[in-house]
Amino acid sequence: MEIEIYADVVCPWCWIGKRRLEQALASYGGEVTVRYRPFQLDPTPVTEPKPLVEAMAAKFGGRERAEAMFAQVTQVAAGVGLDMRFDRAVQANTFEAHRLIRFATERGLAGEMVEALYAAHFTDGVDLGSRGALVELAAKVGLDETEVREHLDSNLGRREVAADLTAAQQLGVSSVPTFVLAGQYAVTGAQEPETLLAALSEVERRESGA
Repeated sequence: MEIEIYADVVCPWCWIGKRRLEQALASYGGEVTVRYRPFQLDPTPVTEPKPLVEAMAAKFGGRERAEAMFAQVTQVAAGVGLDMRFDRAVQANTFEAHRLIRFATERGLAGEMVEALYAAHFTDGVDLGSRGALVELAAKVGLDETEVREHLDSNLGRREVAADLTAAQQLGVSSVPTFVLAGQYAVTGAQEPETLLAALSEVERRESGA
């Protein structure tokens, strides 16, 4: 079964959803292929990176409200073993990061690359809008540093990522994470592992005609 994950690497619930899916798959007996699909929570260019707390405070009506939201998500994330430190996180446009994920996918390292990007943003405070930072992260997961730098400095993958983002909109993906199972069954949100496992089993039953 193919599982397509529409997500953004600066979306905390997407990282939580990824981990919960992994927990579900650990209990699932069937064979699956996971493919990462791009989505941008905010496609607006970020000309000058700034602390995420400041950006969210401006968006959601003050620092106190933003920090309350972060505290809730941090607690949920800790429950699945994720260390989110929003005080370190930096606002970033993720288009280049999605180009990097596409590059990593072609070399069989998509899962490792996506995980590294989440950890870099939420735990280590890395600016994912920085090409230099992306190159360093790619090298850490085993990608060739020179190839990655040349790829990001070129126009390779731009058209494809833009087309994938448009395709997500046309499919009606409006919130992430969204998991599409077997090309036609969508599960939206960072659902509990039990819910995801039940969905996998149900789709398997339907696809087998049982």
